[in-house]
Amino acid sequence: MTSAPSSSPPVVMILAGNDPSGGAGLSADIETVVSLGCHPAPVVTALTAQDTHNVRALWPLTSQQLLETARTVLADLPIAAFKIGVIGSAANAHALHELLREHPGIPVVLDPVLAAGGGGELASAALIEAMQTLLLPLTTVLTPNSVEARRLAPEADTLEACAMALLARGCQQVLITGGHEPGSDVTNSLYGNNRLLDRWRWPRLPHEYHGSGCTLASAIAALLAQSRALSAEQPLDELIPAVLYRAQHFTWHALQSAYPVGGGQWIPNRLFWSKPL
Repeated sequence: MTSAPSSSPPVVMILAGNDPSGGAGLSADIETVVSLGCHPAPVVTALTAQDTHNVRALWPLTSQQLLETARTVLADLPIAAFKIGVIGSAANAHALHELLREHPGIPVVLDPVLAAGGGGELASAALIEAMQTLLLPLTTVLTPNSVEARRLAPEADTLEACAMALLARGCQQVLITGGHEPGSDVTNSLYGNNRLLDRWRWPRLPHEYHGSGCTLASAIAALLAQSRALSAEQPLDELIPAVLYRAQHFTWHALQSAYPVGGGQWIPNRLFWSKPL
């Protein structure tokens, strides 16, 4: 991997599925990463047939295609952070495990996408097991919603117990988002070092959104990349709380500015900053 000129923006490698509706997946990730001043390096993990309602079909790339694509970019670009979304298959999870072990100094943000917003399944039991055993131990920040947290830690009886179980599987920090939980506010909780580290409450917005989780995870990856570029000597775990607040702030404003383009969920406007409010 080469070093970047000082004038170049930090590079975030995005490993995720392609969403032809433009609301989630690589489209959401690229818009977010660019909005936050980074250069995106998108690596396709899967093709999908989906719209703003649901995912109709999922076609994973082969693990060989995934590895060759990512390694080619990594040999040329100075990747500052990884963001992982839809993985597509257990074989691809094994490939990502191999890839991440080759680059242990790069922070990893994992959005464990297990189902589409419309309910379509995106992860088999074998893939979930591979995520639990192979990817969670290599994850810097895990960003499950409450439904995903319960599926990844089915032995736990509370969300806090889910977080402790996920930390025990090797994640450095876990941000459980509360959009699926009841209440007038959305509460997001950060866990690390076997305890609750922070909690943020955001006013609940009125619609369902396509790509909100992608937006948040990509924002975290981009801001981690930016923060490491500015504070290379500061320990990563000291940077994360401020990064997570800023990422949530960006995501909330993207959701607040969302718009309908189809008949299903609204699309977050990750370019809300580009025009006068």
